[in-house]
Amino acid sequence: MVPGLKVFLFLSLNLLQEVKSSMVSLSNNGYEGVVIAINPSVPEDERLIQSIKEMVTQASTYLFEATKRRFYFRNVSILVPMTWKSKSEYLTPKRESYDKAEVIVADPYLKYGNNPYTLKYGQCGDRGQYIHFTPNFLLTDNLRMYEPRGRVFVHEWAHLWWGVFDEYNRDRPFYMSEKNTIEATRCSTHVSGRIMVMECQGSSCKSRKCWRDSKTGLYEPKCTFIPNKAQAARDSIMFMQSLDSVNEFCTEKTHNREAPNLQNKMCNYRSTWDVIKKSADFQNSSPMIGTEALPRPAFSLLKFKQRIVCLVLDKSGSMKFGNPISRLTRMNQAAELFLIQIIEKGSLVGLVTFDSTATIRNLLARMTSEKSYLEISANLPRQVGNGTSICNGLRSGFQAITSSNQRTSGSEIILLTDGEDDQISSCFEEVKSSGAVIHTIALGPSAARELETLSDMTGTTSEVEGIDIRYSTARNYSSRSKRKKIHNFRFPR
Repeated sequence: MVPGLKVFLFLSLNLLQEVKSSMVSLSNNGYEGVVIAINPSVPEDERLIQSIKEMVTQASTYLFEATKRRFYFRNVSILVPMTWKSKSEYLTPKRESYDKAEVIVADPYLKYGNNPYTLKYGQCGDRGQYIHFTPNFLLTDNLRMYEPRGRVFVHEWAHLWWGVFDEYNRDRPFYMSEKNTIEATRCSTHVSGRIMVMECQGSSCKSRKCWRDSKTGLYEPKCTFIPNKAQAARDSIMFMQSLDSVNEFCTEKTHNREAPNLQNKMCNYRSTWDVIKKSADFQNSSPMIGTEALPRPAFSLLKFKQRIVCLVLDKSGSMKFGNPISRLTRMNQAAELFLIQIIEKGSLVGLVTFDSTATIRNLLARMTSEKSYLEISANLPRQVGNGTSICNGLRSGFQAITSSNQRTSGSEIILLTDGEDDQISSCFEEVKSSGAVIHTIALGPSAARELETLSDMTGTTSEVEGIDIRYSTARNYSSRSKRKKIHNFRFPR
């Protein structure tokens, strides 16, 4: 076990920023494959599912209107935690997972409380990581500043999918305009409102006029801009989507370039609509024509029953290379790491080894104790063979799963190989039809490019250049701090 722990420590020192793949696609103006995943720590509550459906349905219509008949949500999967009771309407996920979800429903993150937010690392126009809604946001109907929820979803979707930013600024709510007048930070400037200080004692509140600060020339820090409920302004969704009249993004004509907000800072003073128009979705679509009613989103309810994994390990002749430690030894260390540190208790795990032919070493066994681990680790390959047939290894992996009375659809294959095989493409169709998720780990500098295709077609990530390894596990995590990471480490040549 010591070698596995050493690898684990080495991995920990080489964490890379998460690389997140998405299954969302745009087909005939409709977004398909959107995943909304509920965190396992969230108590079972059927009202959550109903609220999510209502939010997405509202959002679809609002998005269609806001994008001038270009986009709507066609189908959405709601991933229910394994901790919830099973129901007949729950289907088994194929490639969907909490790690890859566009939207997560989880307990509040300390910094944001119940405020919806989108986690973003990139620049203007870059996609974000995920949208975070809390159960309280979805279940409480008196959060007036966020209602209706469908509009909030569109606001956050614009952050996530098109990489635009907020047009308000809580730290700088006012600024001095070029006309030497104090303006509220907003887009567009057509949004009218009152400027005042609200002073409250208990449940009693009263308003007063704002005083100007002689040092800054702006209003005092307590001063607030309160938009009028009755508005003529139609933009902008990234400023205040809750206003009844607002159903557009700020355009080149209405954009407020003077406002000290993130949209101007991050997008070089471009309007949100200009950024959206430059997106691939916009460039590859046209507005829908006709007068037919917009179809309502279709929903699928998904729930993992248990995790089913088969390790498929390469023991071909080229695995003996490596200095000072062979690829075979490093592969076994990685496999031990997976069995000791990564796989969840109660999961079903099998083992296949291959060179030119493949052998099922272990049918699926439930990981319940150290004995379970030892039964598999005892069969890790210690000697190399001749030839390489990755397809034979994958076929035997599928057989190990089906021979254990399980379905390949939704199961996982973890393929560790140096990838020196030019016949991988011969089983692409079998991989697709299996419905399995293939995680590929390339162990050598000459890995075939088709390894990337294997991962891409099943929605995972792979690194096959040089001798890097990237390994991701499709796990359900109980906290945001434990979301999926892509680990990278180098094997000696």
